[in-house]
Amino acid sequence: MAESETLKPFFQRASEAEERLARLEAALASKKDAGNEEHLKIISELQSKLEIVNAELVSEREKARKLDAENAKLQYRIKHLVRTVEEADLHKSDQAK
Repeated sequence: MAESETLKPFFQRASEAEERLARLEAALASKKDAGNEEHLKIISELQSKLEIVNAELVSEREKARKLDAENAKLQYRIKHLVRTVEEADLHKSDQAK
């Protein structure tokens, strides 16, 4: 019994240390969860922004495609108008001779 009485304070301190450790682990886990929640919120916000930007990108690409098609049509028209003007000038100069 004397030995058990001698060890009793050590067991008590060990028990208290285990309790403190358990509280610290719980606090740490709670902070991690809060940190994880903050990270998840930031990730969610970034994903939303990315989706918006991707939608804008698709829209801009479609606009660019339409403008390219319109540009090609206009270049075709200019080419033929220039040819027609050149032919008209050639006929005009032939008639003047």
